Amino acid sequence: MDMRALIVDPGVPGALRLGGAPEPRPAPHQLVLDVRHISLNRGEVAFAGGRPPGTVHGYDAAGVVVRAAADGTGPSEGTRVAAFGAGAWAQRMAVDTTAVAEVPGQVDLAHAAALPMAGITALRTLRSRPILGRRVLITGAAGGVGRYAVQLAALGGAHVIASVGSAGRTGGLAELGAHEVVVGLDGVDRPVDLILDTVGGRQLAAAWALLAPGGDVQCVGWASDEPAVFAPHSLFSLGPSRTMSTFGDVTEVGPDLATLLEFLAAGRLSPEVGWRGPWDRVTEAAGALLGRRVAGKAVLDVDRTPALA
Repeated sequence: MDMRALIVDPGVPGALRLGGAPEPRPAPHQLVLDVRHISLNRGEVAFAGGRPPGTVHGYDAAGVVVRAAADGTGPSEGTRVAAFGAGAWAQRMAVDTTAVAEVPGQVDLAHAAALPMAGITALRTLRSRPILGRRVLITGAAGGVGRYAVQLAALGGAHVIASVGSAGRTGGLAELGAHEVVVGLDGVDRPVDLILDTVGGRQLAAAWALLAPGGDVQCVGWASDEPAVFAPHSLFSLGPSRTMSTFGDVTEVGPDLATLLEFLAAGRLSPEVGWRGPWDRVTEAAGALLGRRVAGKAVLDVDRTPALA
């Protein structure tokens, strides 16, 4: 008996379609989740066609535990959880117990599904150095990572500069905590201490020039189609070292996911769901993400019709 899932198919628009997939076979340290909602990340959508055909795609989900882990770790059957793990875009997924967090009763599971990848990325990159009283520049601030990063940086006491690609993408960022909202880097005329960059390309090189001594650029995405070209000698500066760091640490995210859910439950963090619909509209949702017509996250509701024979 197969379950339904969003699987990779390079022959269809967007390279994703609903199809059948084998039921998950959990390892002893994994639970099985009855998935109710999933969320899409732009990078997952953009590179779906590069994965093997038939792969169950995606990483972000929320639902109800239907089988607890055999080793006794993690939440019990019936617990509502948000989860991060491969193969999330399916009716059921097996996921490590270290990569889930219980969803507070007052939090909508659809909102919880929007958090894992984008929220963890924003939280962990901002935690790379102290931000209280510092100037933090967030590029691609209208996207999923960006909108969470704006909120979390403001909660951390930073002076937040939100950079977007066009004037039409500025909406709501001041309300989320941005002290300055700019298009590109126009108007940023003072050094910044931390940059969360999701754009790459020429803008990354330009942002580097704004970095204060001792500052850091956290590279978390590359929406641009261009390379970043640095002028001769531009990587040299006097004083404390400036650094450029990659980000990809998504190990044992459970405790950080729990923190984000606590913020959500307390009203200190907005889920920023900019698109929502049933999962049979995945091509539409993916197109909206790639076309930058979504402010924040796209969430799909999983159809719970019986599994395919």
